Amino acid sequence: MSNTFVADVMKIREQAREKMSDGAITEAYKANAKQVISVLNEVLATELVCTLRYKRHYYAAKGIHSLSVKQEFLEHAKEEQEHADAVAERITQLGGDPDFNPATLVKRSHSEYREGESLIDMMREDLVAERIASAAYSEIARWLGDKDPTSRRLIERILEKEEEHAEDLVSLLENIGGENKAKKTG
Repeated sequence: MSNTFVADVMKIREQAREKMSDGAITEAYKANAKQVISVLNEVLATELVCTLRYKRHYYAAKGIHSLSVKQEFLEHAKEEQEHADAVAERITQLGGDPDFNPATLVKRSHSEYREGESLIDMMREDLVAERIASAAYSEIARWLGDKDPTSRRLIERILEKEEEHAEDLVSLLENIGGENKAKKTG
């Protein structure tokens, strides 16, 4: 038995020409595009809510430790916005419309928009949101499996950053004396 890969190249070429208007969706795409678009719109809402919360925390942070923490909030806000942009682009590639409707953003988001009163509260709220996103995105990546490898890889890249954000927040909490509060979020 041969281990070589054999594809009907002529058939692939023919289908590509016949269905040019389908864009990224080819015969090889095995997921339900409408369901994937719906889930990706939830991810988009989550990333936008996280961007807004981090931006709010950046501007609201006060106190002796706020300078370094503010910079972390700003960096995370920028990365969350990059995630939102990448997800919106993927939704478009799949033939969908990215849902930026602010009236339903929080309802569609996996994470909540909680402001926090102190610097420690803000970091804790961000850490909780990162943990929620990480858990949800892990499930989404497993759900996508090999039916939509492009969307799965996108979610996995975002998941990697969300886990990094969570680690950053735990370290910040430990460094400014909130180590007990950081551990209580788990």
